[in-house]
Amino acid sequence: MSILRFTPEHEWLRLEESGELTVGITSFAQEALGDVVFVQLPELGQYGEGHEVAVLESVKAASNISMPLAGEVVAVNQALADDPELVNASPMQDGWFFRIQVANPGDLDTLMDQDGYDRFLADNA
Repeated sequence: MSILRFTPEHEWLRLEESGELTVGITSFAQEALGDVVFVQLPELGQYGEGHEVAVLESVKAASNISMPLAGEVVAVNQALADDPELVNASPMQDGWFFRIQVANPGDLDTLMDQDGYDRFLADNA
């Protein structure tokens, strides 16, 4: 069973068996952005929480992706460089952006679970 958490900025984080966290944007976010035409992925390395690490450009707007938790970016989804539409086609699977090794694994518990995110969406509709 995977652990999935969400941020108020509509990012999702999935805890992998390796202990790394895979990060992407939610279906809600990709629908709001429209067709994604470009993704600038982060460099590997250490980042603080809230640091802007990636940029998305869509037909509607540009949007920054922030580091959801402090840690090290250990992998990026190179497939997005050639096929940014993966973000729209599969935002919760193939359209992931990067993987991080979080500095403090307990910080994952500070983020919303699926029920909390669903309530957040309903409260902010």
